[in-house]
Amino acid sequence: MKNKIIDIQKLAERGKEFRAAGKKLVATNGCFDLLHLGHVRYLQAARALGDALVVGLNGDQSVRELKGPGRPINDEKTRVEMLAALECVDLVTIFSEMRATQFLEAAAPAIYAKGGDYSSETLNAEERAILQKLGAEIRIIPLEEGYSTSGLLEHLRGFAK
Repeated sequence: MKNKIIDIQKLAERGKEFRAAGKKLVATNGCFDLLHLGHVRYLQAARALGDALVVGLNGDQSVRELKGPGRPINDEKTRVEMLAALECVDLVTIFSEMRATQFLEAAAPAIYAKGGDYSSETLNAEERAILQKLGAEIRIIPLEEGYSTSGLLEHLRGFAK
């Protein structure tokens, strides 16, 4: 499992190896703060799009900037290890920036998968530009209804009252 967790430089090398071998690399990214069944099904669907799945994980600081105070619930070391433990995840790397542009540039995937809460139009413009430059196909995977980190947190807050 530990050999699945790599830094951004190693990701660029591994991406080149996949492409040289004629393999289709799929990339996705996110916070994956409280891993739930919706995440697992999403990652399985993303992996099914190609030969290997690389996940870019938002580091703790970028999660705080994106999600607000009190987040992440789980630190990046916990989140990266949980993702690496999943059979459908081939590689995982942590990135500290707010946007996944450097991660995407390093991975240079054939396919970029995002959840159904996004559309090609609502993707960050910088990320979309990198993907277009790379010639990556953007695939939106429908959300699993009834599963969300926000929903889990609301449910837990109900118990705290």
